[in-house]
Amino acid sequence: MKAFADLYTALDATNKTSEKLAALIRYFQTAPPGDAAWAVYFLSGYKPRQIVPNRKLVDWAMEAAGVRGWLFSESYEAVGDMAETITLLLPIAQASSDLPLQTWVEERLLPLRRAGEAVRREAVRQAWHELNDAQRFVYNKLITGAFRVGVSQRMVTRALAQVSGLADAVIAHRLMGAWEPNAAFYTRLLADEVSDAVISRPYPFCLAFPLDEPPEALLGDPTEWQVEWKWDGIRAQLIQRHGQVFIWSRGEELVTDRYPEVALMATHLPDGTVLDGELLPWAEGRVLPFAQLQRRIGRKTLDRKLLAEVPVGFMAYDLIELDSEDIRELPLIERRARMEKLTASLPLERLMLSPIVEETDWNGYAGARESAPERNVEGLMLKRRSSPYKVGRHRGDWWKWKIDPYLVDAVLIYAQRGSGKRASLYTDYTFGVWDENGSLVPFAKAYSGLTDAEIREVDAYVRRNTVEKFGPVRTVRPELVFELAFAGIQQSSRHKSGIAVRFPRINRWRRDKPAAEADTIATVRALLPR
Repeated sequence: MKAFADLYTALDATNKTSEKLAALIRYFQTAPPGDAAWAVYFLSGYKPRQIVPNRKLVDWAMEAAGVRGWLFSESYEAVGDMAETITLLLPIAQASSDLPLQTWVEERLLPLRRAGEAVRREAVRQAWHELNDAQRFVYNKLITGAFRVGVSQRMVTRALAQVSGLADAVIAHRLMGAWEPNAAFYTRLLADEVSDAVISRPYPFCLAFPLDEPPEALLGDPTEWQVEWKWDGIRAQLIQRHGQVFIWSRGEELVTDRYPEVALMATHLPDGTVLDGELLPWAEGRVLPFAQLQRRIGRKTLDRKLLAEVPVGFMAYDLIELDSEDIRELPLIERRARMEKLTASLPLERLMLSPIVEETDWNGYAGARESAPERNVEGLMLKRRSSPYKVGRHRGDWWKWKIDPYLVDAVLIYAQRGSGKRASLYTDYTFGVWDENGSLVPFAKAYSGLTDAEIREVDAYVRRNTVEKFGPVRTVRPELVFELAFAGIQQSSRHKSGIAVRFPRINRWRRDKPAAEADTIATVRALLPR
């Protein structure tokens, strides 16, 4: 635990990528395989389900620290993180543990999930007694299920690649899909040759950069680029290996059973085939709005009625394994040709080939992009014809040219404090637009888009102009106007305004506009697709 706590402290203490990478390399060079496996697990974003309810931890921490509930509440409101608040309030540590991380997780943490309250209380109190402050903090993070630190899985992959001498892509591929954090897995992860490959394992996804300049200025000759629609669905890989079908989402979630019609279709694919594409709500030869797919995403069970109302298909736009051969290094134009040949031989109802958008120049593509809302797509994808299928996001070969966002001027009406490092600032905002009766109706929430200086300015305004308090929420005097940008809009019976928007963010602070001139709900409704 000591080495892992020291690693966490080192990662949390710097924003420099080089320093974080160096700390990771030092840790993996010396950590025992069992500890290293759990470190990879936690640093990759996985975490065990919460082991002890926060309410119990708070009670035991107040008892150990000798503080009352009001003081804990005030401390938590100032700190904003439960694990850190508990760590700060506990008596100063007098010990330090040299037990391995694997032992702490497998023998001291995970068994508590099945234990009674008295056993849990004694185990947690004993752990706090054995650990120093840095170790307590990590322990509290793990037991609350809130462990996170500022490193990406890609950085972890880079560190492991340097320690093992393997290519980044090899490590990234081995970390995809389901795996157990144990010494045997870690040994296979860094081995030169691995014979027992997991049949279901997907490939790391190739990602695109947003196009932030006119394509003619950045990309040059349009004939060097393959242009497709940017589909608005769920990015996924469709795998057929050894007579089994697997559907993996980009979030590394195995979703095969959620899309039975696609899984059934995939049984007709040749063995050793992996397609990259998009799960789309698809009926009568056209894509349906993403809101229809959300009806299936939020359901625990899929009945026949829902399957009939929202049928799903797979829009394939890349072929990355054929006849059990990894073909990611082939140029896109060659992979596309092989995919066209494959799909032509398999006229399957639920398998579509992403069509290529054909225009003669960038002005033509710009015109096609403007038609995206009518097609229920998000814009265009621009892919260099000679590009391989890379791991992650690399600037240069794949670009997403999305349609311009919707813009609405709205009034700040509610504010709430953030979390973590922003726990002492009001950073979570609710905005309203005017209804037919001249009242402000809640329209959207947004948490990003302001500079640090602007956040401090809004925070000061909230504190000076709070008119009501509802728990952590503050109702503020409705005077500040902000331009909100969002990617999509749809009707919703669950929202007071009757409108739901996708990916709202603050585009700019409209200091030039009084609240009375903010947009109305009628203006917003006019943005709804016909």
